[in-house]
Amino acid sequence: MLEKFFQLKKNNTNVRTEIIAGITTFMTMAYILAVNPAILSVTGMDQGAIFTATALSAAVATMVMALIAKLPFALAPGMGLNAFFAFTVVLGMGHTWQFALTAVFIEGIIFILLTAFNIRELIIKAIPMNIKHAISVGIGLFIALIGFKNAGVVIDNQATLVGLGKVIDINANAAPLVALITLVITGALLARKVKGALLIGIFVGTVLGIPFGLTSLPTSFDITPPSLSPIFAKFEWSNIFTLDMVLVLLTFLFVDLFDTVGTLIGVTSKANMFDKNGQIPRVKKALFADSIGTTVGAVLGTSTVTTYVESASGVGEGGRTGLTAATTGVLFLMALFVSPLFLMIPSAATAPTLILVGVMMFTTITKIDLKDFTESIPAFLTIVMMPFTFSIAEGIVFGMLAFVILKALTGKYKEISIISYLLAILFLLKFFID
Repeated sequence: MLEKFFQLKKNNTNVRTEIIAGITTFMTMAYILAVNPAILSVTGMDQGAIFTATALSAAVATMVMALIAKLPFALAPGMGLNAFFAFTVVLGMGHTWQFALTAVFIEGIIFILLTAFNIRELIIKAIPMNIKHAISVGIGLFIALIGFKNAGVVIDNQATLVGLGKVIDINANAAPLVALITLVITGALLARKVKGALLIGIFVGTVLGIPFGLTSLPTSFDITPPSLSPIFAKFEWSNIFTLDMVLVLLTFLFVDLFDTVGTLIGVTSKANMFDKNGQIPRVKKALFADSIGTTVGAVLGTSTVTTYVESASGVGEGGRTGLTAATTGVLFLMALFVSPLFLMIPSAATAPTLILVGVMMFTTITKIDLKDFTESIPAFLTIVMMPFTFSIAEGIVFGMLAFVILKALTGKYKEISIISYLLAILFLLKFFID
């Protein structure tokens, strides 16, 4: 039944590979179950309820991706968007968390409409092939940076922006050393073509973290999920026709739109899953997943749901169909009942996986035309601006602007689509609004 529904043979995969890929994806993004409640709870929202909302919204959106789009991508409340929700909208602008949830709900409805009328699909089709490949490379560098940062190998440095952490000072922090040891072991397993290498690496890192106190062994198991009642459908409709709502809504829409587009393109490129026209298969159905996830997530009580770049870890393990995403979705549901088991995994154990997935995604750089400067410069800016600005969306902005401007200045007007012109105008307006 699984073979027929997900067409495993047609996609050169099997049940075992897909399940391992789904578990790997979940392990690399399970941190959101701890991080999202920690961030959103500063607004006064109930932390336990947010945990339940996070797991449920991720499960719903990921299962839509699995069963409708049949693609190996997982979704959950997005990092960055949750920080904007908590620290900018609520703490910075002084609005209630109910106001912010209302903005997220409206965003979800708008995304459903944009997807239904193929507007988001048109945007994806308008992005040139070289930039599509560059997005994959840029995401590779971006998630590698996240991995190094999460492990404490790379740290904030006021003098040079970033710097090297104390990688062998186990008295101060053993995480960098554990991460680097895990990185070497996992890299060796990959080089030997061991199936499930990334998942094995996460297990190794978790075990290595025990004697250093990095792995929080559960002392008890509470299988009852926290109640959603404190945050369920708590909307504030009295301020929806205000300038603040417009500004908040536009920010949510912009960041989520291009983060999702960038992730879908980047991971599809790495998996070599583009169709004969260079497009993402069943992309409209894939875009419905995050639209539905965001809308349902707002009702449940969490911030914007988006496609996760960590999906690349599952693709790196060979995941090619919706069975990968279905496995991840089921694990999010299971996490509701055995949360201590999943939350014990330290960032030092998952960071090496992100770094090595970055290596895998970087390989698509060979598909980029580096001889034509009107192609290579936009591609380069797309790649470097993602890690430099810590944003997939900003990388796409710089890449597309450079593409349109350079093509126009060199007389290659026919290579610019109308949608590309409109995107360039939109991106320029964004700079003035910001």
